[in-house]
Amino acid sequence: MRSIMEEYGEDKAGISLKNVTKRFGHLVVVDSVSFHVKEGEFMSLLGPSGCGKTTTLRIIAGFLKPNEGTVYVGGGDVTHLPPYKRNLGLVFQSYALWPHMTVLENVQFGLKLNKVKPKAIKEKVAEVLSLTNLTGLEKRFPRELSGGQQQRVALARVLALNPAVFLLDEPLSNLDRKLRIYMRLELKQLQKKLRMTTLYVTHDQEEALSMSDRVAIMNKGKIVQIGTPDQIYEKPGSMFAADFVGNINVIEGEISDVSGNHATFKTSEGLTLKILAEEGLKPGDKINLTIRPEKVRVFREYPDGNNILAGHVKFVEYFGSLIKYFVELETAHQIIIESQNLDARFDSGEKIHLKIDPHHCYSIKSEK
Repeated sequence: MRSIMEEYGEDKAGISLKNVTKRFGHLVVVDSVSFHVKEGEFMSLLGPSGCGKTTTLRIIAGFLKPNEGTVYVGGGDVTHLPPYKRNLGLVFQSYALWPHMTVLENVQFGLKLNKVKPKAIKEKVAEVLSLTNLTGLEKRFPRELSGGQQQRVALARVLALNPAVFLLDEPLSNLDRKLRIYMRLELKQLQKKLRMTTLYVTHDQEEALSMSDRVAIMNKGKIVQIGTPDQIYEKPGSMFAADFVGNINVIEGEISDVSGNHATFKTSEGLTLKILAEEGLKPGDKINLTIRPEKVRVFREYPDGNNILAGHVKFVEYFGSLIKYFVELETAHQIIIESQNLDARFDSGEKIHLKIDPHHCYSIKSEK
């Protein structure tokens, strides 16, 4: 078996898991998980509640021991090391601030525990308070801070210790939506500035797509797909990934013909579409055709081109900048369309025509 250095090079602050499994009794919570977070990379571990992502993070942090497999940090095997010997920084969902300590006392707590000299503590605390926009709030207690400020204190406390790796367990989930959007941008900018190797656990697909260099999707204890945000969204590797990340239309059918770069998709109800011929696709294949709602164009009059479908609007949802149309096609298939507010508006009951680019039709082979 190749060593971690042979496989990934001299990655001084990377994280690697090799066939890590964690069981609680007969329940397998993490099932032979392997992935690598490169030095300076921001990777999100994305999945629904109970999929094993927080357990995986706790194994990396050293709070749980795996039943099988190996954990590496910076190329070194840390599987059996206690948390305090792993040089990791962990920010919890609850922030875990000391309520009886001021901002200053919270941030310098770890440095004092490590017996850092007072002058060095003063310099380091000033540096991280400036980095996290907390200068001037040193004397406040956590109860006197907003949710965003509390989150920044938790970040500053970890940054003060100069960890090689940064682990975050749903740190924005307690914030309201507007503050969450602001804080994720601030966190990403800080991560890029410091080039911190970061593993970010979340169930929020918007967070994962907007913040990450790469995303690992987890389900039922397994990693089902790893890729860049656009790869995860545009080319999901399974029906779970397609359905979990973003909204999507799914139509069951089969391939009737493959010619060059395109294939013909048909359903038993008579719907026919030209689609992109994915590698290995052949006539007779049963597939789930997936189409993102924002990829469908809507017209009142019959447009030029291929892949034109007729139908009528059954229902409309207004979201301000976005309008969602629920459309029933003449073949009785249901299609959801998302349109920008600047585009033409349509009403319930109105007859319309849809146009779908073959390159926006992605096929996933049926598991039936």
